[in-house]
This record gives sequence, structure tokens and C-alpha cells, in this order.
Amino acid sequence: MLCCVWLAGCGQLVSNAKKDFAGDLAATIQRHDDPATIAQALPAYLVLTDSMVRGDDTNIDLLLSASKLYGAYASAFVEQAERKRKLAQRSLTYAHRALCLHVGNGNVSACNMKSVSYARFEQALQKFTRADVTVLFALGRAWAGWVQANSSDWNAVAELPKVKAVFQRVLELDAGIANGDAHVYLGVMQSLLPPAMGGKPELAKKHFDQAIRISKGTNLMAKLLYAEKYARLVFDRPLHDRLLRQVIEADISQSDKRLIDTIARQRAKVLLETADDYF
Repeated sequence: MLCCVWLAGCGQLVSNAKKDFAGDLAATIQRHDDPATIAQALPAYLVLTDSMVRGDDTNIDLLLSASKLYGAYASAFVEQAERKRKLAQRSLTYAHRALCLHVGNGNVSACNMKSVSYARFEQALQKFTRADVTVLFALGRAWAGWVQANSSDWNAVAELPKVKAVFQRVLELDAGIANGDAHVYLGVMQSLLPPAMGGKPELAKKHFDQAIRISKGTNLMAKLLYAEKYARLVFDRPLHDRLLRQVIEADISQSDKRLIDTIARQRAKVLLETADDYF
């Protein structure tokens, strides 16, 4: 009996060590200021994370870390369409598995997100509480990345209403989660189409403004996407240029998200340089 208890304790230590490693890795990547180095280094760590998940496939924190790493790498560094789809699928698979483990058998509709009707899915979302918001946000983030990677497939695009519903529920539970990023995702999704084609750019504007307010102006990706997705859509050149200049001029030396902030600044410079051609 004592041997079994000891072995169980060792297993928990190993599981915690894996979780800590994945968390430390994600934090180190976020604080790095050279995107090129991260782009070259990340594939090896993605495979390493896969191996850790394989040996501990019920560790929800590890699954969430793997989903985040794969999603971030696919969206930020991968241009080739087929690779992006594969990586985004893996991110979504990990997030989905984490969700199913988290809800257990009590929320079957949420666990079978792709197969249930929208009405049943929306009902299932109402069962989530604030204690579930981290896993729910991870699902929404991975799902949005998957839809983006498969944007040429109308069957994938048709899942956007469910993705929006996830983020709406996240905001109901914790409006300030991830420095306003839930608002950023909804802002992007609401600005995919111009008003004449059913888009809702003014609703997108509200979400971007909320993200900036929640982050006290520190969410540079919110400002970048505000300019790229909304200001360009409605041809608001003054807003476009003002937001991009704020991104470029921001001091990110003490930022905990230097990697994403550096990427935002690089993209902001390109958008500002090409503004005359666009407007």
C-alpha cells in the first residue's frame, strides 16, 4: 500500500513538473524580443510538448499550454496554408480535449461542439461558470485560429457563430480576461465583412475600444487589429494612422508580452508604410 502511495506521489510530481515546464516555456517565449529566434526554436519545443502530452494526456494545464503554443506558432509564424491548417487543428484538438476533461460528463453538448445544433450548443454554454472561463477562452482562441486557417472552406466558416457564442459567454463570465483579448477576437470577427454584406463594423469598434480600455492602452495587438480590420474597412485614415503610431511608439522594454508586442510593431510599420496605397 505504501509503495502504491509513493508511486502515485511520484506520478503527481512528474505531472506537476511537466505543467511547470510548459508554463515557464510559454512565459519565456512571451517575454522574448526576437521573433526570428522564436520562429526557429519553437518547432522543437512543440514536438517536446507533444511528447509530454502523450505521457500525461489527462493533464488539463498541459493540454492548454500545448494548444496555446501551437495556435500562437501557426498564426504568427506559418505562411504555408496546409501547414497552418495542420497546426491549427492540433491546437484545437488539444483545447477540445482539455474542455472535455474539464466538463466531464455533465456538459455533453459542449464536449461535442461540432456535431450539436447551434441551439443546443448555446444552451450548453450557459452551464459554464466563472470557474470554467480559462478553459472556455482557450477553446475559443483555438477555434478562431482553426477557422482562420480554414477560411477558404465554407464549412469551417459556418462555425463562426459558435465561436462568437463562446467568446460572448467568456465576456459574460470575465470581461477582462487576457488583457481584453476576448474583445479583440470578437472585434476581428465582427469586421470580417463590410456593412453592405452583413458585417457589423460599429460593433467591432466597440469591442476594440473595450479591449484598449481594459488593458489601459497596453494591448498593442488590439490597436494593430483595430487599425487593420476596422479602420481600413471603413476607410478611416486618421484613426488608422493614429493607432499605428501608438503601437510603433509604445515602450515595450518592460512588457511581459514583448514577443507579441514586437510583432505588432513590425506589422504596424508595414501597414503605415502602405497606407497611401490603400487609402
